[in-house]
Amino acid sequence: MNLLLDTLGPTLGPLVALVIAVLVGLALHGLLFRVVRRLTTEMPDVLVFQGALLRRIRRPLALLLPLIVVRLWLPLAARALTRQTILFISDVLYIGAVVAVAWLLIGVIRAFEDLLVERSDIEADDNLDARKMLTQVKILKRVAVVVIAVLALAAILMHYEAFREIGTGLLASAGAAGLIIGLAAQRALGNLLAGLQLAITQPIRVDDVVIVEGDFGRVEEITLTYIVVRVWDQRRIVVPVSDVLEKPFQNWTRTSAELMGTVFLYVDYTVPVEALRSEHQRILEASEEWDERVAVVQVTDASERAAEVRLLQSAPNASQLFGLRCRVREKMIAFVQREYPDALPKVRAQMQDGDATLPGGPQSETHADAHAGTEAQAGTDAQAGASTGEQSAERS
Repeated sequence: MNLLLDTLGPTLGPLVALVIAVLVGLALHGLLFRVVRRLTTEMPDVLVFQGALLRRIRRPLALLLPLIVVRLWLPLAARALTRQTILFISDVLYIGAVVAVAWLLIGVIRAFEDLLVERSDIEADDNLDARKMLTQVKILKRVAVVVIAVLALAAILMHYEAFREIGTGLLASAGAAGLIIGLAAQRALGNLLAGLQLAITQPIRVDDVVIVEGDFGRVEEITLTYIVVRVWDQRRIVVPVSDVLEKPFQNWTRTSAELMGTVFLYVDYTVPVEALRSEHQRILEASEEWDERVAVVQVTDASERAAEVRLLQSAPNASQLFGLRCRVREKMIAFVQREYPDALPKVRAQMQDGDATLPGGPQSETHADAHAGTEAQAGTDAQAGASTGEQSAERS
């Protein structure tokens, strides 16, 4: 190194040596990754984590290793550099190292998250445990990232004497400035604590089926401060975490993804309920969405015009339940239309002595009586008109 500095001179020598140090660091980075891959090739369990880990820490190490080599090179080049240059390079190396280490730690945390998500079967019918774990991992990962970022920023600021004095002065002051800062941070800290409470208590999880603000959808993302709900029409509703903890909402998959749904038919009293029950069972047995837990047909209400028949069925999750309800509704309507067309809802009228009586209402004129009355009124009006014309002619 000294020979290189002497040969190239005090200006070009340190610059070339710096470039060589960076290239050596990058070469060590490539060699390290190659060795790790070769050592873990025959270990499948390690290979899965290795893929996620190497993908996340490749760039942080590409920054950190050259910085380490340059830091080792700096004392050798000290005699060719001024004191101000050495201090400047040292500060840059310190800041870069702090950023690289923080980036590396965040990469390791995200690698663990990728591994756990990879091993979680979120698409399974009974995915309650997977959703619990996934929710906790995502929230705790965000907390860890925030903590690492704050510590890295503090380490960079405390490296300089001026910032240390400012920080000491702020901590020692107890006046209006401290009160204003506390009030301004209250909302942010409240949301942060609400996010931690959400991770621990888990009233809502990733992929839960919920009804928020009257809209039906799935929980798509949970952060420390807000929750994103994907509605059935692809809209996204952003809900603050504090609202989830303080306001009531419906969670259809809180303890299990299995659900029951209803379909209502309104038919005439003449329809045979047993035939509806048999057809409902046949439709469910032919449907892939049915989980064979519930199949019930009940007459739940009766009015003066129709009977209300409730069809109850079950499915493994909300998506399949919606499709099953639509299928049952369509096929049951087609069955009634095809087999019992007279059993569709109708309005009855009882004819008595030329009058029509509607159920639950007063008697009314029939169409024939109304027509006859209209004709009689027209004849009377015509006669009155003719009489008036004759009287006018006589006066003339």
